[in-house]
Amino acid sequence: MKHQSFGKRTEGEVAEVIAYHGGDMEAAIGTLLDDIRHLRHQLVLAEGAMSRGMTRGWRPIYDRD
Repeated sequence: MKHQSFGKRTEGEVAEVIAYHGGDMEAAIGTLLDDIRHLRHQLVLAEGAMSRGMTRGWRPIYDRD
């Protein structure tokens, strides 16, 4: 995957993930779940390193609404 987009998901992105895994949907989902676990861990580390004053009380949210 060449670029990061923080907007809405597009059909092209979905097709790109599936193509990257050679059409194996289970592998694609597994990789995405691994990415989620990694990013959650990164949030935990960042939260531990940030001071309350630095973020003015902001804390990361681990689940989407």
